[in-house]
Amino acid sequence: MIKVAVVGATGYTGVELLRILVQHPEVSIQMVTSRSEAGTPVASVFPNLREHLSLDFCDPDPEQLAQCDLVFFATPHGAAMALVPELLKKGVKVIDLSADFRIKDAELWAQWYGMPHSCPELLSEAVYGLPEVNRGLIKEAVLVANPGCYPTAVQLGFLPLLKNNLVDPDSLIADAKSGVSGAGRKAAMGTLLCEVSESFKAYAITGHRHQPEIVQGLNEHSSKPVNLTFMPHLVPMIRGIQASLYATLLKKDIDLQSLYEDFYKDEIFVDVMEPGLSPETRSVSGSNMCRMAVTQPAESNKVVVLVVEDNLVKGAAGQAVQNMNIMYGFKETLGLNIVSVLP
Repeated sequence: MIKVAVVGATGYTGVELLRILVQHPEVSIQMVTSRSEAGTPVASVFPNLREHLSLDFCDPDPEQLAQCDLVFFATPHGAAMALVPELLKKGVKVIDLSADFRIKDAELWAQWYGMPHSCPELLSEAVYGLPEVNRGLIKEAVLVANPGCYPTAVQLGFLPLLKNNLVDPDSLIADAKSGVSGAGRKAAMGTLLCEVSESFKAYAITGHRHQPEIVQGLNEHSSKPVNLTFMPHLVPMIRGIQASLYATLLKKDIDLQSLYEDFYKDEIFVDVMEPGLSPETRSVSGSNMCRMAVTQPAESNKVVVLVVEDNLVKGAAGQAVQNMNIMYGFKETLGLNIVSVLP
C-alpha cells in the first residue's frame, strides 16, 4: 500500500484521477489539495466521490506532501515545477499530469508556454510517461512527465510506421478532434454550451502546445526529423479524442494489419481493430483503452490510421495510474480494468 497525494484536484483531470485512485487496492489517498477550496469536503465539490473519499481539500504544504510516497500534480502548467524539486530532494516520487516536464528543451518549452522554466535541470531527469515506449525507464523513474492527450493518440498511431521506416517522415498529417473537457474545468466563452453545441471547428490553427511534444516523441523513432501538420478540432461532446492520421508509404505490398497487430500484441491498453472497422470515441469512454484501425485507401500510396481514446483517462489520469503501477511493480492493469459506458 502506497500513500499518495493529488495536488490541484479541482479540475476534470483531478476528479478523474481521484475516481480511479479510490478504487485502487494498493493506494491510500492522504491529501487532496486546492488553495481555492481548502477546508471544503472533496465530495461536496465532486458528489460522485460521496461514500468513497472523506477528505477535505487542503493547501499544498510541502512538508505534508513529503510524508507521501508519490505525489500527482493535476495543476495548470507552471505550477508543478515550483514544488517538484523540493519533493524530489525529500525522496518523494512525482507524476506530473501538466506539461511542465514533457519537453526536454527549456527554451522551446518557454516559447510555447509563455514563461521561463524554473528548474530546467530536471528536464533531462524526467521520464516521458508513455508506457508503450518507455516502460523500462518508467519502472526506475522518480519523476514522470505524463503525456498530453493528443500526443498519446498521435504517437501511438504513427509509431509502428516510423519505427519500421515505412512512411515519409516529411509529410505526416494528424487531423484530431477533442471533446470539450479537454479545455479544462473553467468558465470560458468558447466552451459554453450555447457556443459549442451544434457546432464544429478547428482551433489553435497557428500552432498548438502539443505540437512540439508530439514532434519530440516521433523524432525519437524516425530516421530523420519529422514534418508534422497537426490540426486540432473541438467537437460538441464531453469526452473523447479521435485522431485521423495520414502518411505516405515508402514501400508497396505492406501488410499493415499484421504490422499493427504484431507491434501492439503485448499492449493491454492498445486495441487494434479488425480490417474494415472504424473505432468510435464512445467505445473507450471512461476507460484506459486506446483503440485504433489502419487502412490503405484503394489505388493509393497513403496509409490512414484512426485512433480513439478518452482524453481524461488514457489521455491523462488513467495513463498516470498506469505509470504509477509500473513505478511500484504493481500489475499494470490494477485499478484500470474499466469497461466503457454505453450508450
